[in-house]
Amino acid sequence: MLLAAYTFSKNRIKKTIWFGVISMITMLSIGILIINFHNPKNNPDHYSHYISNSLKNNETICFRIREVLKPGLYYNKYIIDIISINDNPVSGRLLLNIKKSPHNVSPNVDDTYITRSSFKNLTSPLNPHQFDYKNYLKKNYIYQQLFIDAQNLLNTNSSKLTLLGVADHIRDYVNLKLESYHFSHDELAIINALLLGQRQEISQEVYSNYSNAGAIHILAVSGLHIGIILILLNFVLKPLEYYRRGKLIKMLIIICLLWSFALITGLSASVTRAVTMFSILAIATNLKRPTNIYNTLAISMLIILLCKPLFLFDIGFQLSYAAVFAIVLIDPFLYKLWQPSNKLFNLYWHTLTITISAQLGIIPISLYYFHQFPGLFFISNLIIVPLLGFILGYGILVLILAAINVLPQALANFYGFVIETMNSFVKWIATQETFLFKDISFPVVYVFTFYFLILTLIRFLIKQNYQTLKWLLISILILQLGVVYNAISTTSNEFVIFHKSRHTILGNLQNRKAQIAHDFDNATKSGYNIIKDYKIGKQIREVAFTKVLPVYRIDNKNLLVIDSLGVYKPKSFKPDYVLITQSPKINLTRLIDSLQPKYIIADGSNYPSYIKRWSNICLEKNTSFHQTSKDGAFVIRQ
Repeated sequence: MLLAAYTFSKNRIKKTIWFGVISMITMLSIGILIINFHNPKNNPDHYSHYISNSLKNNETICFRIREVLKPGLYYNKYIIDIISINDNPVSGRLLLNIKKSPHNVSPNVDDTYITRSSFKNLTSPLNPHQFDYKNYLKKNYIYQQLFIDAQNLLNTNSSKLTLLGVADHIRDYVNLKLESYHFSHDELAIINALLLGQRQEISQEVYSNYSNAGAIHILAVSGLHIGIILILLNFVLKPLEYYRRGKLIKMLIIICLLWSFALITGLSASVTRAVTMFSILAIATNLKRPTNIYNTLAISMLIILLCKPLFLFDIGFQLSYAAVFAIVLIDPFLYKLWQPSNKLFNLYWHTLTITISAQLGIIPISLYYFHQFPGLFFISNLIIVPLLGFILGYGILVLILAAINVLPQALANFYGFVIETMNSFVKWIATQETFLFKDISFPVVYVFTFYFLILTLIRFLIKQNYQTLKWLLISILILQLGVVYNAISTTSNEFVIFHKSRHTILGNLQNRKAQIAHDFDNATKSGYNIIKDYKIGKQIREVAFTKVLPVYRIDNKNLLVIDSLGVYKPKSFKPDYVLITQSPKINLTRLIDSLQPKYIIADGSNYPSYIKRWSNICLEKNTSFHQTSKDGAFVIRQ
């Protein structure tokens, strides 16, 4: 149908919109088909068809380690491919949580184990506007998880290797060699991120420094790294061009090396996009075909999404393409504003224009996901990016020499010094908190309106006429309408009982001003992330902190708080809600009979055994019971 529409449209003198409409319908149909084709639940052997009615039963499960994740506080985490359940061959991915212990095992990619365990559902966020890890895993086709003690794992000693397993063995081998050269933990973590694409070992402090300095893209292998490696490979393989079919051989070697590097780094969305794009560019160059960078980007995006359709929702994929499109569109305009004759000035000027272009491209997405903007991003990029070619080239040399046991200690020491200097410089930039704008509320409606504004503004600056001015003014009007719509849609008053283990947090929101009551001491900071997420999500202007009160009046309804003392003697009113905190020793049956509340709420500060007993009593008394550790935060709308 599309071919017929193209043929019919091509032969017509007067063009119509129907070919474009049919093309759009065709692409949407292909997208729907690809998403359903890649959905593992549509496979008859997917494990979800075997466990739907037995989530509480222990099953004999055989699985293979697919990916090692960053460990949590109490569990080491892995992505696994499930092989069989009770000797029934199945397929699918799971999240594996292995409890940390002194005798913990350290599984590697492709290791196969057998265990007996029950499948657990993924947990939704328990507080408003927290990161939804469950939704993130679902976009990676992960729907269940396992919790296992290390002693309950039986290694089958399977010798089957996959490409991901081979890449993991290479990374382990290289790290084993590097450890003998006395790199510090932070230096080794940065080397793994820059050259091997593994960021699991980066400490929270170092990661925050790079994020706050606007240099976090340095740690994610992406188009910048692949482009530099491509330049290095072109330089090293230049002599091949003097031989017959040398350019073809050079192109094939470069493509093989780039995809080998992508495989070793884990085939993330950003590196896959970059290698795909550069591979297409290299093929087109060898065929001596004219290349349009927009077409190259579109083709690489299409190929990636045909293979991994849910990459479209990957943050790295979105940031990567937004940055590249912005550089291609904006950088030529900025670079023409001034072209210094001095080569050094020209290098830094072009670096600055590329950095500004990329930032303009990713600002809306970055604010939407991360809610902060590093004002000194251009300084960190002006210093690090021009030196990144040296850092990557030197690092690759260090890895190769270390792998074959001929790396001199002096070279290793110098590279460690370079990495440490870069870390120190980034830390200094990150400490300039005056230029770091945090906790910015940026809803999704702003993302689309700001991108429309940026596109129309750049178009107007490039070509100033009535048409471009009209679209610029329209984009400003749409932005204003987006601001008004957001203000109307987010205006709501509510009282929230948050979930926080071993603590109580209450929030009373009135006209974008929140009063937060809590029982934290100065040494407790983890609960403030809950408050920060809520503040950003609700676009709260002011936050005041108070102590927890015994009674709250909420829109003609009363909330009674019973703490560890277990004292309650309301004489003048009957509470609609009773919040139990800090595990008081109370007779809940007597309380329900005397106060007759509509809801009993138990927050995260109570003992689980107490909560279980209270839940059974409420069930017997036909009183609604809300457990924040299970049901999430309790919200009372006003």
